[in-house]
Amino acid sequence: MSEQRNQNIPESDLIQGCIKGERRMQEELYRRFAPKMYAVCLRYAGQSDEAEDILQEGFIKIFKKLSTFRGEGSFEGWIRRVFVNTSIEHFRRKNYLHPVTEKEESTIEGKYLSVLDSLAAKDIMKLVREISPGYRTVFNLYVVEGYTHKEIGEMLGISEGTSKSQLSRAKVILQDLVRKFTEQKDEANL
Repeated sequence: MSEQRNQNIPESDLIQGCIKGERRMQEELYRRFAPKMYAVCLRYAGQSDEAEDILQEGFIKIFKKLSTFRGEGSFEGWIRRVFVNTSIEHFRRKNYLHPVTEKEESTIEGKYLSVLDSLAAKDIMKLVREISPGYRTVFNLYVVEGYTHKEIGEMLGISEGTSKSQLSRAKVILQDLVRKFTEQKDEANL
């Protein structure tokens, strides 16, 4: 069967084939979803080699847990949740998050000025990959995935206040990165 015809395999057949261990179906599932899921992994990892590790770990989980997909909601959404959770687990193991005091949190929040509005989304995501893994993880969960600080705290095993402070610090760091980025763009345009 040609690659073109593989694109026409219905999702339900693809899922059943993977559950049965059919290698061709597993390869097709990987081809269909790897590019989008790699982008998810890269948002959390920041570096391509680490994102590739998370991607592989995520697909191993997908193939092991595929029989638990109940068909409720979109299949791609289910896969995405597996990859977000795999990314979170990856960073939990590395213990990138550090609690800060409420005083530090209010100082950080007071310094933050929103300058991200002036950048394209791809520029922002490039800058997000430059911040430390702990800040990047909380930033992605809150800003990109839409979780609350309480939910983030539960997922990462940290307090709600630590989640807020991690986000605040991420914003401050991003603000500095944005300033440098825009200054470099301005200098290049002279």
